Amino acid sequence: MKVLLINGSPHRKGCVYTALEETARTLNEEGIETEILQIGRELITGCIACGYCKSHDRCVQDKDSVNKVLARLDEFDGLIFGSPVYYGGPNGQTTAFMDRLFYASKGRLAGKAAAAVVSCRRGGASATFDRMNKYFLMSNMIVPGSQYWNQIHGFTREDALKDREGLQTMRTLARNMAWVLKCMKAGEKEGISKPAYEEWTPTHFIQDKY
Repeated sequence: MKVLLINGSPHRKGCVYTALEETARTLNEEGIETEILQIGRELITGCIACGYCKSHDRCVQDKDSVNKVLARLDEFDGLIFGSPVYYGGPNGQTTAFMDRLFYASKGRLAGKAAAAVVSCRRGGASATFDRMNKYFLMSNMIVPGSQYWNQIHGFTREDALKDREGLQTMRTLARNMAWVLKCMKAGEKEGISKPAYEEWTPTHFIQDKY
């Protein structure tokens, strides 16, 4: 089993990385393989609503890591996204990446485990955490909890390493995710299949879209 951790912070070894590193280390202790992907300094543009991904299974924009992750989705049993707090929300790289990845995945994220990890100096963590979790909950993903919101505080890695509760929250998250993944794998061995979903019926509250 393998979990991909995506770091949306421009600081390669900053607070978000420190939280993801602690999570990854604990997942490894639980027998789960991990990989950390740094996207925070990539030039990630937002979705342009062109519809290309509907027929090509990939995004029309190909200068960042979105398509690389799309191509490897089947490798991962879980995804963890980390973002710093910018004005009470995730930063632009993280949301642009998630917008395009989730839309172009065309349901392939369903049934995978997912979690959000956020870092802030003082406030805005819970709003950022809430915004990121919406991607998972709207995509039929399984979201394990922790002992608190998955947040860590500080300006620097050194600060984050002093946030004992924040680091403990990451370890608890990792243990819960590992447990969920192991339960899912055990269920598969017992012949328990994933849910069969109805065909999506999109409306705009006035009439059917199609």
